[in-house]
Amino acid sequence: MKEYKVIKPSLGWRNRSEKLEEILNNHAKQGWILKDLNKNEGAIQIVFERNKNR
Repeated sequence: MKEYKVIKPSLGWRNRSEKLEEILNNHAKQGWILKDLNKNEGAIQIVFERNKNR
């Protein structure tokens, strides 16, 4: 069984790539896998997936 997590990070205007990379790496350490990344009206939405019974 899978579980999902959706976040809408506030990345600001400076160092956006570094902040996004930090978010992705921190979630990867917890077993989350990037499922989808959307940009809608300037806001970013990130969807992560992982096995629930790990």
